[in-house]
Amino acid sequence: MILEVKNLDVYRGPNHILHNVNFSVKEGQIVALLGRNGMGKTTLLRSIIGLTPTHGGSVILQGKDVTHVPPHKIAALGVGYVPQGREIFPFHTVEENLRLGRSGLKDKTIPHETYDYFSLLRERTKQKGGTLSGGEQQMLAIGRALARRPRLLLLDEPSEGIQPNIVQVLCQIIKRINEEQGVAVLLVEQNVDFAFSMAHYCYVIEKGEICSQGPADGIRNDEIIRTYLAV
Repeated sequence: MILEVKNLDVYRGPNHILHNVNFSVKEGQIVALLGRNGMGKTTLLRSIIGLTPTHGGSVILQGKDVTHVPPHKIAALGVGYVPQGREIFPFHTVEENLRLGRSGLKDKTIPHETYDYFSLLRERTKQKGGTLSGGEQQMLAIGRALARRPRLLLLDEPSEGIQPNIVQVLCQIIKRINEEQGVAVLLVEQNVDFAFSMAHYCYVIEKGEICSQGPADGIRNDEIIRTYLAV
């Protein structure tokens, strides 16, 4: 098991955001975390990477308790994180953004597979990140996370605000990364078609609690989608 979240509780001020959350991601697995806006999905990812403090429970990464480990040390243990909104550096070039993914490492060389997956980035190495389209910026954000060669990739709403044809391209790239590199993926999404097209296993979160879970093929039914995802 690459990731285990056990009995996780998180507050934001007086508000109880996550309630006794339990889930896991196996080696080489793509797991989708589904739910409507405001259900705690982003908070859960931020808690895993160490950006949001937890108030109870634990986060176990490859058998090691990282619940209170700083984010940069969690990243060094093999976790790549692509936040909602991408958060690239707009005034840095594509190449500079990718090299930032190698921060803290002696070797700053961008891995060849990053450009293999995102050939468009190879053509735009000297272009400022802020001049890219939304879909291109998402590719850059994922490429930056991959530059460190993580074993687990956390993706927060990767399809948000991106035109459908680019969403399909991203879907194929994420599947390739998973199949060819063996990178496990934890995907937070509201686009259920996008999530179900690649996920092996799904969890549905409602008001900070896991309310349903199961293999993607089994959980994709009208009752669950209508009840919890308002689709």
